[in-house]
Amino acid sequence: MDRVEISEASEVVVTVGVDTHLDSHVGVALDQFGRKLDTIHFSASGNGHRRLLEWARRLGVINKFGIEGTGSYGAGLTRYLRRQSIDVVEVIRPSRQARRLSGKSDPLDAEAAARAVQAGTVLGQAKSQDGAVEMIRILRVARRSAMQARTQAANQLHAVIVTAPEDLRERLRRLPISKLVGTAARFRPGPVGTLEAASKLALKSLAARYQHLSEEIAALDIEIERLARQAAPNLFEVKGIGPDTGAALLTAVGDNPSRLHSEAAFARMCGAAPIPASSGKTNRHRLNRGGNREANRALYMLAINRLSYDPRARAYAVRRSAEGKSKPEIIRCLKRYLAREIFKVLTCDNLTRTPTAPPCNQQAA
Repeated sequence: MDRVEISEASEVVVTVGVDTHLDSHVGVALDQFGRKLDTIHFSASGNGHRRLLEWARRLGVINKFGIEGTGSYGAGLTRYLRRQSIDVVEVIRPSRQARRLSGKSDPLDAEAAARAVQAGTVLGQAKSQDGAVEMIRILRVARRSAMQARTQAANQLHAVIVTAPEDLRERLRRLPISKLVGTAARFRPGPVGTLEAASKLALKSLAARYQHLSEEIAALDIEIERLARQAAPNLFEVKGIGPDTGAALLTAVGDNPSRLHSEAAFARMCGAAPIPASSGKTNRHRLNRGGNREANRALYMLAINRLSYDPRARAYAVRRSAEGKSKPEIIRCLKRYLAREIFKVLTCDNLTRTPTAPPCNQQAA
């Protein structure tokens, strides 16, 4: 592809869009007038990242990079560019309608990313993914899979008991899961020559797996809580926030909460911002089904807990119910208030506070 010739008298401001994949990425550069300057294919490696940056600097003064998948295939490139003090924004992939109209290819997707940056329709500044919160996110990935595997092991324990010999089934079927696992782990099936011996061996194996996964989850929980309290100690002073809820909220925010320009942006990211659902004489808002679902679940659990013990939340629910609000709508409103409270804590916590800044509970001089 031929480059666009630019007059030497004018300074070229370059916006780069990148379409990311597992082994290679594609970049497209546009000038400040939206004209395509050049296209580059480069490897998803350190050498490829350096080659991309050198290529972009040769074209002109870099404005911003718009990258698809900053949290997956583009994570390494995002970290590299941020270390070079380059402004990186996260771009969503083109809509299906746009792809049907203009086609689908890696250069087209990269060009669409660059044009989204210039049009201001991007998601926002990318997460830095280089601090304690990124460590928490990685550990929560391992914890989630361990939880799923432990649940599967518990279900299989009960399934084996259903078809076990009658004496063994009657002995185990009414035991709670903790006692069932302990009992099955102590079985000595001996040579597997009968159905009972085979059932005991299977139960013993599943119980040992359950215990091992429980130990793994407990070890991960200790590290997640330590990192979360280290990253945002003031967050855990909010009543109702524990290690799991706090870690979910921190993971949604990232290591650089300053990328969220307002508490309204934080609420929208958590799926707690009200969405207009008005028509004609009807004036109302509905629940938001988008946003980060883990953070939304954390706010939901906080709202439910507040309704159970907080007199202010109970009085609020009674007042809004008298106004005709349904329970889901009341919970949605509480989630929005909680998002505001949590955002204020996060923006003055250790994630963004410099060592010389006043503590959150003090007024600045």
